Amino acid sequence: MSLHLIEDLVADSIRLLDTHHPADDPRPRDWFVALYRFQSGFDCSFTHFRVMDILLRRRHTYRFALDQHPDHAQRRADFDSLTEFTGLRVFDEEAADFNGYDSWLEDGYVDPPFLYCDAGSALWRRMASHLTEPDTSPPRRVSVIDAVNAIALAAEHHDDLPLLADWYNLGPEILGVLDPFDDPAAEALREIVHRTGALDGTPAHDFRPPPEVMADDPLESWWWGISSRTLHSI
Repeated sequence: MSLHLIEDLVADSIRLLDTHHPADDPRPRDWFVALYRFQSGFDCSFTHFRVMDILLRRRHTYRFALDQHPDHAQRRADFDSLTEFTGLRVFDEEAADFNGYDSWLEDGYVDPPFLYCDAGSALWRRMASHLTEPDTSPPRRVSVIDAVNAIALAAEHHDDLPLLADWYNLGPEILGVLDPFDDPAAEALREIVHRTGALDGTPAHDFRPPPEVMADDPLESWWWGISSRTLHSI
């Protein structure tokens, strides 16, 4: 898989969701968190700054003067020496509880001259005195399939079927679908794809399994439209 595909899907979807939903709708913030959590499962670059204007406006990310950091007085020399993008979490690889670098954004990040933190992170909680409602409310946790379903509805409305197809062509396993018959978001996504014909003539990024695999796997059969329980046939 081209990891640029994931990066582009996330950035383009954030732009679409921002365009589609009113400025006072709180749900895009939750979907953005889910999308970046999904992206973090791949070897992708840090891409927030592709859409930083949206992230700031939608309260996913917060920007402060660097001297507003709660540790600025104690770490002033370190902070003032920063000249490039830097994640502020410090890791001790020798610590017994070290479990990797997945939390590298938790203590915020600097892109001089500004300090940034994402909603729900450790630094965001520490910055509570600089925030007021609704900014002090944490994001609601939603699944990636819920976020993709929201993207599908927006893509249908704005006739962005290639974006919809790119998401669907990742397949059910990557999108976290385990039991589609007990997953309303997966059912709704599949119905939108069938209704719009989004997959017609669209390359499947080599994720679509061969017909013999589909036939032997109920989930793949259902997803790609050859199951006996399909809503329509592709």
